[in-house]
Amino acid sequence: MPDSRQYVITFGCPDRTGIVARISSFLAEAGGWIVEAAYHTDPDTGWFFTRQVVRADSLPFDVDELRARFAGVARSLGAESDWRVDDTGERRRIVVLVSKEGHCLYDLLGRVASGELDVDVRAVIGNHEVLADITRAHGIPFHHVSFAEDKASAFAEVAKLVDEHDPHAVVLARFMQILPPELCEAWAGRAINIHHSFLPSFIGARPYHQAYQRGVKLVGATCHYVTADLDAGPIIEQDVIRVDHGDSVADMVRKGRDIEKVTLARGLRWHLEGRVLVHGNRTVVL
Repeated sequence: MPDSRQYVITFGCPDRTGIVARISSFLAEAGGWIVEAAYHTDPDTGWFFTRQVVRADSLPFDVDELRARFAGVARSLGAESDWRVDDTGERRRIVVLVSKEGHCLYDLLGRVASGELDVDVRAVIGNHEVLADITRAHGIPFHHVSFAEDKASAFAEVAKLVDEHDPHAVVLARFMQILPPELCEAWAGRAINIHHSFLPSFIGARPYHQAYQRGVKLVGATCHYVTADLDAGPIIEQDVIRVDHGDSVADMVRKGRDIEKVTLARGLRWHLEGRVLVHGNRTVVL
């Protein structure tokens, strides 16, 4: 049986002829066995995107050497920094930020416990202690950081707790605090948020009550990268579920939580698998 370990190359550059040939020739010359390949060209921006998956055991060198060699290919195609090489042999690390609502955390912990989501949850950090017991029941450290008095000091403590794990993703699982710009920048491309998709129509408190009064027919969720522009970062995934005149506010909240859980899990998986390429404020998911 072949080794299941793989190297994942994600890459973006100005579009032109010969890009696919250049990448495939580079891999073929090294003996690389491509097991998955996806491409996309955006005609509006003139940008080319690709994701290539190579069997690790087909190459005569390790991932660091692959990165060093591929850097020359990237430069030759005009992509100085818009590329990466990931090793699936390195288990992905995440840190989860929470407040009081536990549906997204419960879902993620269940997927991890069942083996459906193969990630190392290094810690859960909450600005309330409501979700401490369920976190510790899964053998995961829980850290309570109070935001009641000094938010700047609280965020400094959160940053310290997160950064000591150098996570591949910082998951805001209904974390009801706005990240300061410096953390948005430090965790750019790693901080992932989930929220209902009523924005910007129903802003502020009790959005489901507002939507109920308006008679909406769809409840949705948006998973996106966090930026300094509140809830306006590059979108990774969205989904919806239908509601009708017979649904109460409580029904709509329940359905909304269901779609939030699925959308967050899907977006997180795609991020950790290196399927999401960001260009400007848009994403390509390959």
